[in-house]
Amino acid sequence: MASDQDPVFLITGASTGIGAATARHAAEAGYRLVLSARSEDRLAALAEELGGEQRAIAVAADVTEWADQQRLVERAREAYGRVDVAFANAGFGGPRGFDKGDPDEWKAMVLTNVYGAALTIRATMDALKESRGHLLLTGSVAGRRALKGSLYSATKWAVTAMGEAARQDFNDTGVRVTLIEPGMVDTPFFDSPPEIEALQADDVARAVMFAVQQPPHVDVNEILVRPTDQPN
Repeated sequence: MASDQDPVFLITGASTGIGAATARHAAEAGYRLVLSARSEDRLAALAEELGGEQRAIAVAADVTEWADQQRLVERAREAYGRVDVAFANAGFGGPRGFDKGDPDEWKAMVLTNVYGAALTIRATMDALKESRGHLLLTGSVAGRRALKGSLYSATKWAVTAMGEAARQDFNDTGVRVTLIEPGMVDTPFFDSPPEIEALQADDVARAVMFAVQQPPHVDVNEILVRPTDQPN
């Protein structure tokens, strides 16, 4: 049964992988969902699966567009009146090697992974302060150690810094900030399946929910989670 008191969980990059898995876990925990990605069809199907408009809404948005991010938060407020958790999860990677890949794809990756995450922080900031809520960002093991020839790794180093910068910016507001740093995850991120037993999206979603479900005075700032067999 829907309740106006149920907390609200906003997720970017929600159509597949970690975002979709987190949406399912959050729904099980009683959250109403605001799901965002560029893929509207997948989003709509996920929102319907999680209970339809009373429990989950789908908002197609490009995280690199400020107007889209503003509209996303406006839709959340219109539908549910609040935002308690914002998960800046949208992002993608590319081939390693500074002589590899398409420069236009590089630009899109930097804009999505770095600028897009920053815009999510800015767009949700007032709502999170009102609810004394929780901001989460998807970082990576690649944001803790540089990978050879990896611009993706550089973007995730930026997200690592952004998580701490945001924590300091939100200090004394009651808002908690958590950086989720997965190792290898078996998601559509990879063109071919990992050679080791990788993390599943559900494994990362459980880490997200662990941070979110701590008491209000406990702020889990970073969770770095690797597959047991990942060597570095």
